Amino acid sequence: MYNFFRNILFNLPAEKAHYFSMNSLKLTCNIPLVSKVLKNKYTITDKRLQVTAFGLNFTNPVGLAAGFDKNARYLRELECLGFGFVEIGTVTPVAQAGNPKPRLFRLPKSQALINRMGFNNDGVAVVKDRLIKWRAANKNTQLIIGGNIGKNKLTPNEDAWKDYEICFKELHPYVDYFVVNVSSPNTPGLRELQEKESLGKILRHLQMINNGKAYAKPILLKIAPDLTQSQVDDVIELAHEIQLDGLVVSNTTISRDNLDNSDETQQTAKETGGLSGLPVKEKNTALLQYIQSKTGGSIPVIGSGGIYTAADAIEKQKAGAKLVQVWTGFIYEGPGIARNICEGLVGRS
Repeated sequence: MYNFFRNILFNLPAEKAHYFSMNSLKLTCNIPLVSKVLKNKYTITDKRLQVTAFGLNFTNPVGLAAGFDKNARYLRELECLGFGFVEIGTVTPVAQAGNPKPRLFRLPKSQALINRMGFNNDGVAVVKDRLIKWRAANKNTQLIIGGNIGKNKLTPNEDAWKDYEICFKELHPYVDYFVVNVSSPNTPGLRELQEKESLGKILRHLQMINNGKAYAKPILLKIAPDLTQSQVDDVIELAHEIQLDGLVVSNTTISRDNLDNSDETQQTAKETGGLSGLPVKEKNTALLQYIQSKTGGSIPVIGSGGIYTAADAIEKQKAGAKLVQVWTGFIYEGPGIARNICEGLVGRS
């Protein structure tokens, strides 16, 4: 069924198709009976799926990565589709439009996407307000919410820590964990913040604020798959030094390896931005395995990149991931992806 609708949606520009499909789902879920039917259809409740990571209890290990629901608009709908957690953002202090359109491109033969969105979001104040309202209306929810935070495009790198501080303080009461995003390739100079000194300044400052709260929230770092081995080693060392709660492995890649060689794909591949989906699967899994071998599993990791099926999720778990996130796989596999992965994980148990 989804293949039929996907063929229709793929005739629309990628970004328009995204908002059309999610807004349609939102309208559908406004009907209480339909919302209940969807939740029963797509949600699997099984104790074997439960995971505890960085002090939080997840009903299942399948989450939706940042960038899909940037502005916390679709939490009810995504919970109905059976996700164990949703990461909102990337959120910046001030609203920004992001990069000029078009900025999201499909590569169907490679089951991949290229995006250069540029941290387009409504700004932390608006997102905070939506979270407050959602929490008030969903007091019994078991959905875990992550807050992915970043800096505004016009903020110089030397002042980046201030942007992360603003977002951290504003969202702290309303999200369950944080992800510091310094690895998007679509904000000029952002990846320079992955260097140990710059990164340490940001993370230590956030940890200091966190430790002053009545209830500290887990802080994770999202890294790029394009880091050198020495850079990865620096991240691991820093993570141990400041007792970072976890890592998200990983963001999109600037590489164009493992793409289909058709003329159509080659043309789209020339677009700038981060590549996600099946072509990054092996690269991300190898990075997971390296981190696992270096740390002995002492740092919890969320695995992301090239996850479409239960077999893909199991591969990430074997490489060391406690949890997994989908994004591009959601586009290609459809609304049943979380349910299908969970069914496969239960079947393996």
